[in-house]
Amino acid sequence: MSAQNDTRYFVGFSLFPGIGPVRFHLLYTYFGSAKAAWEAPLTELKKIRLGDTRSEEFDAFRRKTNLDEYLSQLEKLHISVLTIFDPKYPKLLKEIPDAPFLIYVRGKPAYVETSAGKREKVPINLDRTVGVVGTRKISHYGVEVTQRIVTDLVSAGCTIVSGMAYGVDAIAHKTALDAGGQTIAVLGCGVDVIAPPTNTKLYWEIVESGRGAVLSEMPLGMRPDKGLFPARNRIISGLSRGVVVTEGAQDSGALITARNAAEQGREVFAVPGPITSQMSKAPAKLIKSGAKLVESATDILDELNLSPHHHISPRPREIVVGMGTKGVSLTKHEQQIIDLLHNDRLHVDDIVRLSGLTAGEVASILTVLEIRGIMKDYGEKVYGLCN
Repeated sequence: MSAQNDTRYFVGFSLFPGIGPVRFHLLYTYFGSAKAAWEAPLTELKKIRLGDTRSEEFDAFRRKTNLDEYLSQLEKLHISVLTIFDPKYPKLLKEIPDAPFLIYVRGKPAYVETSAGKREKVPINLDRTVGVVGTRKISHYGVEVTQRIVTDLVSAGCTIVSGMAYGVDAIAHKTALDAGGQTIAVLGCGVDVIAPPTNTKLYWEIVESGRGAVLSEMPLGMRPDKGLFPARNRIISGLSRGVVVTEGAQDSGALITARNAAEQGREVFAVPGPITSQMSKAPAKLIKSGAKLVESATDILDELNLSPHHHISPRPREIVVGMGTKGVSLTKHEQQIIDLLHNDRLHVDDIVRLSGLTAGEVASILTVLEIRGIMKDYGEKVYGLCN
């Protein structure tokens, strides 16, 4: 049987919620292929500890499922699938005990022209992956340290892995792209579902940039649910050589990702923060438990034995802003907002409207520019350049 022919049945099993990596492995081992397992008689399915109820539910499910229609939808949306036996399946992810038997991937490939005049795909670097996770309620401090660490990791050729949630995740992805690097967003829903909706622009930037991918083990149309995030988190850590938590509260979901990383034999890193901040509790807890304390990306690179080769040189614009301010490096969107405020002060809602950025993106950029002393809040969320 061809691998391509068997792949359609991997896809079929991914649609059925009652069979995860462990049960699929049981089925595959017993029947010898996904196709044989999908087509197995109900009596045989009941013999291998699936349980009568689950076996009967699966039998009813496969009878009504149109795999051709679903595969056609994948093709139409330019979504690819990788089975655990595919040579392109991430090697690090394959190492974990409960690796997904199939992952959905959405992302436009990048191409370079060779000296021979041919176009070649530029794959995402899966050998130098670092997970960056943390709180959704990110502080000014969290924005600054996340951006600093991610920018330096990208400069060392690292691919940033995160979960595209509010806060640290979104800042990590955005910073990686703005710095000219690569990033992978692991979703707790189908890859065709954009959640949260405020990250719509970020989602498409990752997908269309040629330097990113959105990935999930969930089937198309699956909506996000709190119960799905622990499974998502183990993929984030599974894809990563190490995971760094930049900010998080005492009960932060980032702790689940960190625990997964430790159980998977990955390195765990944490950025210390102000002891007065609730968002410093998760990193402090991890450091007390043996996580590597991180003050810069160098701490991460050294621990992972990654030399800063494959250097990527971000080329932000250099400008001089304000009286007596030295030239500072700015991203494209930071420059855009500064241009808007060059002659006038604006309310944050007007900045969102005029820039075309999301409210979350604007808030993060304003925070960073305020920290740098380039602009300030003149009251009631009216921003302007510093005098």
